[in-house]
Amino acid sequence: MRLKQTFAGAALALALPFCAHAGMPGMKGAHHVGITVPDMRDAVRFFVDVIGCEESIELGAFKFADDWMTVHLNVDPRAEIRRFQMVRCGHGINVEIFEYAAPGQSATLPRNSDIGGHHLAFYVEDMDKAVAYLRAKGVRVLGSPSTFKDGPAAGLTWMYFLAPWGLQLEIVSLPGGMAYEKTMKPLLWDPRYPDR
Repeated sequence: MRLKQTFAGAALALALPFCAHAGMPGMKGAHHVGITVPDMRDAVRFFVDVIGCEESIELGAFKFADDWMTVHLNVDPRAEIRRFQMVRCGHGINVEIFEYAAPGQSATLPRNSDIGGHHLAFYVEDMDKAVAYLRAKGVRVLGSPSTFKDGPAAGLTWMYFLAPWGLQLEIVSLPGGMAYEKTMKPLLWDPRYPDR
């Protein structure tokens, strides 16, 4: 009996850290990121023709006479989603592209240093070819590629660029992986190994 109690206690002690950090029940991973753009059709064309994403479902307009938009989306009750569409970007997250009209709508994008600042990053196999491609397409690139030489991200090369409407984007490449992979778990999700 004592052995059973000891085993049960040890099993519970081992399980507690996993239960305490389990998070949202059933969470499997990120499904999409949503962005609001000045013109949905132009943005979809950019993501498809320049980035290489694939068009997926297009959804209609959302406009309500009551406070539905405030209750469900935390926007002005008279805000209207004129149109929105999903695009799939390789082995990674989907992008949901919105075109809104709303009273008091700001047309200024946040910088990375602003609260709410953000960017989307895409993995590329060959940084030099990707940079040359973006420049040939007339895309504004910010500086030149940078590579982490030390620390947990050693081996990661990255560079920012801008969508035509100013959205900050990034390309990253890590053909040999990053230094942290040798000593830390869990590993970050990596589009090179979608099932890892």
